[in-house]
Amino acid sequence: MASMLVGCTPWPEEFVDRYWAAGHWRGNTLDNLLRGWALQYGPRTALVHGATRLTYAALNRRVDRMAAGFRLRGLRAGQRVVVQLPNVPEFVTTVFALMRAGVVPVFCPVSHRAREVSHLVRVTQAVGYVGPSTYEGFDHTAMVADIAARGPFLRRVFTLEAPGAASPYGGLTTDPSGCQYSPLGSIDAPPEPALAPSAGQVAFFLLSGGTTAAPLLVPRTHNDYAYQVRAAAERVSLTENDVYLAALPASSPFAFGCPGIVGTLAAGGTVVLADDPDPAACLAVVERERVTLTSLAPAAARLWLDARAAVRADLSSLRLVQIGGGAPVPRATAERMARAWGCRVQQGFGRAEGLLTLTRPADPAETVLTTQGRPLSPDDEIRIVGLDGEDVPDGEPGELLARGPYTVRGYYRAPDDNARSFTPDGYFRTGDLARRTPDGNLVVTGRVTGRLEDVARRGDHADPSGPSGPSASPGS
Repeated sequence: MASMLVGCTPWPEEFVDRYWAAGHWRGNTLDNLLRGWALQYGPRTALVHGATRLTYAALNRRVDRMAAGFRLRGLRAGQRVVVQLPNVPEFVTTVFALMRAGVVPVFCPVSHRAREVSHLVRVTQAVGYVGPSTYEGFDHTAMVADIAARGPFLRRVFTLEAPGAASPYGGLTTDPSGCQYSPLGSIDAPPEPALAPSAGQVAFFLLSGGTTAAPLLVPRTHNDYAYQVRAAAERVSLTENDVYLAALPASSPFAFGCPGIVGTLAAGGTVVLADDPDPAACLAVVERERVTLTSLAPAAARLWLDARAAVRADLSSLRLVQIGGGAPVPRATAERMARAWGCRVQQGFGRAEGLLTLTRPADPAETVLTTQGRPLSPDDEIRIVGLDGEDVPDGEPGELLARGPYTVRGYYRAPDDNARSFTPDGYFRTGDLARRTPDGNLVVTGRVTGRLEDVARRGDHADPSGPSGPSASPGS
């Protein structure tokens, strides 16, 4: 794994050999996989957003031309670019185009502001930024211009304009700090010969959902992420007939690849991007697009249930609703959901760092209602440890530790955090309190915020409203 960026922690060679031998890692980059999907599913609809519909062939052509356009504007392989876009087709095309150009996208929630964005630019030394010109009343361009003026790194800004709006910067503008501004829609050039990056390189950065003051950067490689989405797609039996609704932010780990957007594209299905998270709006989209599966955080699932009574939408197409959170979905909520929607419910737990657990389709109802399921991979190694660092018996609570073929070995350029969050033998300390049932399923009950014996006395009554909520969720 010597091809990973400086500042990343590679997997030890013995684990690299193990994951290759098991067939988990296959040496293909995500952007090159898209080429194959376009050949296989060319005329099928890949992306839907409102009235916009893109076929696989059109998506791949757009990615090709955008990648060439990014290179024409001076972006080079190995550089980093912060991507802060809402749920629009441009999010998907930008991420894949940057990867195809050899550039590393840094996923950033559109809700983040100058403090978080400037931190990401500084840590990654990002030379570029892609985001809306303005969004929900906030001027992202002004924010980024201020960041560019204060530091030496950011020199390329690509802005997405609202429909019908013209860029105030025209085709290309340079400010006094030397930062160039271009409308994202203008990034277009004849495709160039494909690069040949290694699948062991960093594909993109996710943000940790931990409780540190500044977000930590999680480097995900092409090899490990391609395996994760492939295994997750198999777990939910995704086919080309499926329609996935991205109701969570597209940049969130749960919506992007659990199996989410990438897993659906890998199966030849259709991804519907919901730019309005309002439950009534999403339920209307389910009916209109005949959505078959979606992913929700527990709080959103309850809102959808409450809205269902007032919204007369036909939800008969839904076959599966994934719910991920730091604490189990209340049993009554899961039971009510299955009855109200007439579909299966799948509980899950995951972290941007990699570990993903899901209940299985064949699991008994009791397992689905009360656990977060079992790890995705047969090579996921799970430990639940007490305060002394020793493994606790099944059924007893402790901190959840994990390592495996899609769980990173360290944060980017964060040696102090790595010393706290990873064991010397490579286990990721999730900071989550969990217990293991006799049949191997995990029940995640909260965050380890104090002495484990104190948390153990609380048992399954750990406060789900604390840091364990969104921070421990696949959708964090």
